[in-house]
Amino acid sequence: MTKKHTYGQILKSSALIGGSSILNIIIGIIRTKAMAMLLGPSGVGLMGLYGSIADLTISVAGMGINSSGVRQIAEAVGSDDAERIARTAAVLRRISILLGALGAVFLIGFSGPLSKLTFGNDQHATAVALLSIAVFFNLVSAGQGALIQGMRRISDLAKMSVLGALFGTLISIPTVYFLREEGVVISLVLVAAMTLLTSWWYNRKIQTQMHTISASQVGQEAAALLKLGFAFMVSGLLMTGAAYAVRLIVVRKVGFDAAGLYQSAWALGGLYIGFILQAMGADFYPRLAAIAKDNPECNRVVNEQAHVSMLLAGPGIIATLTFAPLVIALFYTPKFEGAVEILRWLCLGMILRVISWPMGFIIVVKNVQNLLIFSELAWTVVYLGLAWVCVSSFGLKGAGIAFFGSYVFHAFMIYAIVRRLSGFRCSTANLQTSFLFLGLIAVVFCGFYALPFLLAMGVGTLAVLLSGVYSIQVFLNLISLDRIPRPVLKSLQWLRLAPSGYSEINDLEPISKTAISDSVVKNKLFVDMKWSIFAFMVCALFSMWIYGYDRGADWSAGLDSIESKLEMLMSIFHIKINNGI
Repeated sequence: MTKKHTYGQILKSSALIGGSSILNIIIGIIRTKAMAMLLGPSGVGLMGLYGSIADLTISVAGMGINSSGVRQIAEAVGSDDAERIARTAAVLRRISILLGALGAVFLIGFSGPLSKLTFGNDQHATAVALLSIAVFFNLVSAGQGALIQGMRRISDLAKMSVLGALFGTLISIPTVYFLREEGVVISLVLVAAMTLLTSWWYNRKIQTQMHTISASQVGQEAAALLKLGFAFMVSGLLMTGAAYAVRLIVVRKVGFDAAGLYQSAWALGGLYIGFILQAMGADFYPRLAAIAKDNPECNRVVNEQAHVSMLLAGPGIIATLTFAPLVIALFYTPKFEGAVEILRWLCLGMILRVISWPMGFIIVVKNVQNLLIFSELAWTVVYLGLAWVCVSSFGLKGAGIAFFGSYVFHAFMIYAIVRRLSGFRCSTANLQTSFLFLGLIAVVFCGFYALPFLLAMGVGTLAVLLSGVYSIQVFLNLISLDRIPRPVLKSLQWLRLAPSGYSEINDLEPISKTAISDSVVKNKLFVDMKWSIFAFMVCALFSMWIYGYDRGADWSAGLDSIESKLEMLMSIFHIKINNGI
């Protein structure tokens, strides 16, 4: 029996979450620009450190309840047992409130030591204690968000994200404007309050049949949530702890302003990738949890998700690499120019993160807690070790180099684990797409070190166009034209990126023989695009090689330089022929 592929479903959820993320990006531009202008690099660095403390506390106190809650709710929904759904939802809400209160008490109790560890003194202890309110609000809203996500109410999840960001921005900017650095913590608390308010608003729409729950039932549900959540907690703690430790390394070895530059680059590097990973977690995680025991089906869905994620992320990563100076100027101020280089290194790590994350979900849905903890621990050790060495050797950009190196290790490690766990293999389509995008990214990245700035920008811009067209053409071969909104389809046809004919093929059904000929015609388009991208990479690399011999010369004499290099190549070739080589 032919399996139905899930590209249409993936793209639909990605469109919903992606659309909300675009709005969040616009809101983020406004908030980030305002904070940069009001606070400067040191103030942004201060905000990043406070944010890291809050995230670290949430990781410890949250016990992974948001991730385990999604899995438990999704499993309950899959059973079609209304009583089980109501029981799991009720216990999830109660535990999130309890853990939020414990997290707040924990942060108040350790505010002094955390202030000394982070800032070298206890002058910030009061501000750290005030963060406890934000921790409580975030943990309660995380439990409510887990319920919405577990029930796959993707539309509500998207709206909740946008409204929370909008209200948080509207209230945090005036706070920082009037209070400056003294208002940083208050703004974080107010943003958390707005997140809680919006999550409660959409959470109340979920109607469950409430029944009396005995203490033993509460204990059983809580034990299931916390047992699975412990592995998620350790995983999240290691990840946020690593981010916190790297910021401390930057502060100690480079300076406080450098922490602000690192924070700005980190925020921008994950801005576009954030919506890819959010879309992945929003619908992909619950769907994968439902088929976790079927290895072939599980592996197929992971391959499809990875393919779509790479097609969406690739052009965005290349665009960020190319226009990094413009992006920094747009989001921040000229004082943040030093973040450009580290942003490019972070982008290299982000594309590897997109590749390895779908595979990592196999470990999660299989509920192999030891492997999940081991993989995150191994990555953390490698990341921190590289950060210590690279920041000491290369300064601020060393933090970006360490991030990239850690995800090279992470990608190979995760593939080896899931290969053994479920027999996972990368599909041919994923291997081809990975080669194309990684090749393009490498060419654009190296171009800024090997070519004049304007020429490197030209190479990057062309790479963005080629990768974008390739992604569009592949998507047109994955889904049927009748599923594309008519205005979008007409635009694509006007740009000659889509065939003028109209297909009624349902992309969730096996493709009929009649459709094969149309598919062959459409496939030829992106086969040609593959060769165009390959030729572009060869030409770009050849240009870098030629320019490498004449780095100190005036670029206005470029034609003479190229002619001399060609003559040199011909002479070398002639000598080799004469020597019989």
